[in-house]
Amino acid sequence: MKNFKRLLTCAIVLLSFASCTFASEQAQEQKVEAYAHPTMFGSQAQETATADSTYIVGGKIAKSKNQIGVKNKDQVLVDSWVKDVMSLIKDQQPFANGQVFNPKMPVLRSELAVILSEGFALNNKSVSKSYKDIPSNYWAKDWIYGALNAGVMIGYPDKNFRPDQPVTKAEVFATIAQLINVPTDRSLIVPQFKGKDIKYIPKWAVAPTKEVVASNLLEQVPEPCKVNNDEYLSKEQVAYLVGSLRQDWAYKNSIAKDCNAPDCIKNYVPTVLNIKLQDRLSARQSNIGDKFSAKTTKDVTVMGKCFKAGSLVKGEVVEVVRPGVKNPGYIKVKFTQLKDGDQCVEFPKNISQAQADMIKNPNFVARLFGFPLSGAARVVGIVGRTGGSGVDVVGNGLEQFGDNLSNVFVDLFSLQPAASAKNLGNAVVTVGKGIFDICKLVVSGVFGIVYEVTDEVRYLIVPSYSNASSLNPGEELTIIF
Repeated sequence: MKNFKRLLTCAIVLLSFASCTFASEQAQEQKVEAYAHPTMFGSQAQETATADSTYIVGGKIAKSKNQIGVKNKDQVLVDSWVKDVMSLIKDQQPFANGQVFNPKMPVLRSELAVILSEGFALNNKSVSKSYKDIPSNYWAKDWIYGALNAGVMIGYPDKNFRPDQPVTKAEVFATIAQLINVPTDRSLIVPQFKGKDIKYIPKWAVAPTKEVVASNLLEQVPEPCKVNNDEYLSKEQVAYLVGSLRQDWAYKNSIAKDCNAPDCIKNYVPTVLNIKLQDRLSARQSNIGDKFSAKTTKDVTVMGKCFKAGSLVKGEVVEVVRPGVKNPGYIKVKFTQLKDGDQCVEFPKNISQAQADMIKNPNFVARLFGFPLSGAARVVGIVGRTGGSGVDVVGNGLEQFGDNLSNVFVDLFSLQPAASAKNLGNAVVTVGKGIFDICKLVVSGVFGIVYEVTDEVRYLIVPSYSNASSLNPGEELTIIF
């Protein structure tokens, strides 16, 4: 019987842990929709979570990390290649001793191999030369041998790769410099970045550092002060560095490939997808889960399959923050599928860059007919959310008021007059606080209605002001991955 109880206890603990883990994973994947009003006072914020979505009213929400804005549409976001490769490393890498994956920590040799292999499609995983510290079950084995076979990384003479060794900033620059050809002078003066000296650069690394700085690849790397002052680049910074090179070779091609670079690098061509949107998406009006579609305007090969111009691209809205006062709002989208007849592939996640090449606005007649409906919807939404917040305030206040009054009589008849008087004071404060909160909600709601109506009128007259947070039918995007 005791053994049965122990087994039952263990089973319950395991189930609880699995449930918490699953809930945590679900929370990370949840789509988010946030409403700007009532937010005049930032009070009475509400959050409602469903199985796959979180709705926030009157609260604050930070922009998604490791996302990129569509160029010329800075408030339209997509997941970046950096996020994709960071998630890959986090999911694949085992952590011991309570360690938690931190993209701000120095990049390790194993992680650099993953970033380079994923960045430049280094798929040759054959083991031509084994290393003592890379066992067959090592988490990054395939990526390491992909980088080794391509010649973009090398091991040590003692037959070790040292996968868990941090890579210095100078070593990262030397690795990237072997792939690019950017003319620089031959002096041994360490170059500056953002007007400041770059520290921890030994003499052997001065030339490659100059080449990387002259390439302008560092312009998109986050935390530039750390690029100057730290001995190591973070995992995230290295991913941004490689992502910037992918962008250049796909879109501008201003950085030449080194004549001595490995053949896999010389032959590397990022995939460029050109699409024309068929639906309208907007931070003002779209909702999470909204589906949209587009058509390709040029032939493209994805995952070894050729898709002709006119192929269907599907996507959906995964995050919306409504515009408000001092808040431009934003919309986050993801492309999910590419289809041509019976041929279909999941849309690649590793977007390096997205750019809007042709900007359009809905015509005035369309805006005029849509104005009364969207304006009414905004007003009804604010009234409903304000009323809902008011119900919460009243309900919570009445519950607290009743508890306080109950304590007044309990303490009074328990011969505790001081405690009774204190609870009576709390009851009065609760009433006053409730009235104050209701007044704030009313003022905030009225303010929200005025703001939204004004916003609708402004959009009717000058639609271009909200273009940064919308995608319109007929607009063309170039997506690089």
